[in-house]
Amino acid sequence: MALTLTRTPVAPPLVRKRRRNGRLVMLLMAPWTIGFLVFFVYPLIATVWYSFTRFDLLSPPEFVGLRNYRYFLFDDPNSWKALRNTFWFVVFMMPARLVSALLIAQLLTRIRRGGSFFRTVFFLPALAPPVAATIAFAFLFNPATGAVNTFLGWFGVEGPLWLSDPALAKPVLLTLGVWGLGDIMIIFLAALLDVPVEQYEAADLDGAGPVQQFRYITLPNLSPVLLFAAITGVIDALQYFTQAAVASALASGVATTGGGTASSLGYPSGSTLTYPLWLYQMGFQNFYLGYACAMAVILLVISLVFVSFMLRRSAAFLGTEDLR
Repeated sequence: MALTLTRTPVAPPLVRKRRRNGRLVMLLMAPWTIGFLVFFVYPLIATVWYSFTRFDLLSPPEFVGLRNYRYFLFDDPNSWKALRNTFWFVVFMMPARLVSALLIAQLLTRIRRGGSFFRTVFFLPALAPPVAATIAFAFLFNPATGAVNTFLGWFGVEGPLWLSDPALAKPVLLTLGVWGLGDIMIIFLAALLDVPVEQYEAADLDGAGPVQQFRYITLPNLSPVLLFAAITGVIDALQYFTQAAVASALASGVATTGGGTASSLGYPSGSTLTYPLWLYQMGFQNFYLGYACAMAVILLVISLVFVSFMLRRSAAFLGTEDLR
């Protein structure tokens, strides 16, 4: 009887090296992967689950189906008001910050002397903590002792109530947002300085004016940066919380938002009641955690719709479609 010997196939050195490199990559990515699963995937799944329950942190969650979503759509008196206020910041604050930051960056690229000084001046407000900046603006726009109304009084003009006026509270917060545009401005400035000078020189030879150069050279080169700034601006506006909470608390006379009454959030008359503020009140003041999770899921869906729409319409939004 013939004896046959079988030899175990040995992986080539290249295959072994690839496997070893793959294990090394997985090991190096393990901290990020674990953090992503623990701090993003699990909270997301838990939030979706709790959104179908009645949950107050004190008793076990009780499954209620779509009741939280129905209450948000048809029975909550403040949900649509909070959405309207949040969309106001999306529609007005995001474009105002982008346009102002782009104009300032354009001006800074043309300054020949003292450019570093002016860049620092315009960037410094972005380093101010949001709470401190909001407190400073609340004192500036104080109806009785604020510097703005004092200045207007020198010319015989009676200053308005500003943060205590439902019609002016959001514009004051918009002014605060535009004042702190240094983070976007510095990104635009870097992108503008990266535009090839040869393109502007060629446009000058062809007789193109400043508006045409901006339209056909600057905007196309800045289109990825503009899209990035627009998407992050929309997301920040949808999550607008800190400035609105501090401003409403100070204007209503409540020192802190955490210990304040429910009526202090969104003061005056709910004009600064943003969606995250109402979510915070329902979840952490009224302890309707299941309903707050449903609101968080709705906010996530709204954010995804906005971002998807902007990505799909980015060419028209940025003006970079085919111009022939």
